[in-house]
Amino acid sequence: MGAEAPHHKRSNDVGEQSAYAIVESMGKFLKSSHVVYRCEYHFVWGPKYRYRVLIGEVRERLKEILRELCEWQEITILEGAIKEDHVHMYLSVTPKHSSSHVMKILKGKSAEYLAREFPELAKRYWGMHIWARGYCVSTVGINEETIREYIKKQQDEEEKEEQRRLWKDNSE
Repeated sequence: MGAEAPHHKRSNDVGEQSAYAIVESMGKFLKSSHVVYRCEYHFVWGPKYRYRVLIGEVRERLKEILRELCEWQEITILEGAIKEDHVHMYLSVTPKHSSSHVMKILKGKSAEYLAREFPELAKRYWGMHIWARGYCVSTVGINEETIREYIKKQQDEEEKEEQRRLWKDNSE
C-alpha cells in the first residue's frame, strides 16, 4: 500500500540553493512542477449508526473501491484499516485537494458503489447514505519544534548573507 503515485517525485537535489531544495532537505517532501509539499492526513469515518457492516465481501470490496478512488484522485495510501464499524486511512494528498474534497470523493463514491453492489446495504441504508455525516481528520507532518528551528535557521542565514553583502559593497 505504500507505493508512491507517479506524480509524486522525491527530489535529492539538496545541493541547489533554491527555496525548494532547502525545504526538501527537511525530509519527506514531494515535488510537482511548481510546488514542494507534504500534505498527509489521517481520516476516520464510519457507517451510520456504527452498524458493524464492514465485514466479509463488503470489507474486501470497500478496500478495492478506496484504492481505485485514491489512484483516480492521485492520492497515495500510506496506511489503511477497515474495521467492522469504521475506516482509518492515512493518506498523502496533493495540495490541489482539500481534506473535505477527499472525504466527499471517498465517502460519496464508495457509498454509491457499495449500495449498487450489495442490495442488503441499500435496504438498511436507504438513499445510498451508508456513511455517517461526519468524519475525523488530523494533519500529519513535521512537529512545531522542527518548524521553529527551520525558521530560525532561515533568519540566521539571511543575516549572514546581509553581512556578506555589506562587506562586499564596502570593499569595492
